[in-house]
Amino acid sequence: MMASSSGASSGSTAMLRISSSEEDLQQVMDLRKRKRMISNRESARRSRMKKQKHLDDLMGQLGQLRKGNNEILTRIDFISHLYMNIEAENHVLRAQKAELSHRLDSLNEIIEYVNFSYGLFEPEDAVTSVSENSHQIGDGFFMNPWNNANFLGNQPIMDMVMH
Repeated sequence: MMASSSGASSGSTAMLRISSSEEDLQQVMDLRKRKRMISNRESARRSRMKKQKHLDDLMGQLGQLRKGNNEILTRIDFISHLYMNIEAENHVLRAQKAELSHRLDSLNEIIEYVNFSYGLFEPEDAVTSVSENSHQIGDGFFMNPWNNANFLGNQPIMDMVMH
């Protein structure tokens, strides 16, 4: 009986070893699984932190770009306003130039008429002189008013014509 008992006993010992080694293997696998889960969680946490930092950086950059755009728009508005003012001033100056040119032509006609009336020029001399320089008639009865600053003074042109 001994043999049978020792045979039975060695079979159960072998079973215990197999069972024990399976349990050890299961524990090792469970431990590895837990470590892997912890490592994955830590990796996911680092990834979320990295994404959040990247998002924060992008939001900061967006704020800076919006501020820069607003500054540029403000400058464009200011420059556009200046441009419109300068255009308006140029329009006024062009109108004044046209009016002054017209007045100058009228004054030249008056000077030519007065000089002809007093017979100071021969008609072809006066025409030659007028055509050479439309605002300078020469040494006739009227001198060129642009060469004599005291003649002009601060009087309006119409006052000069009337006196």
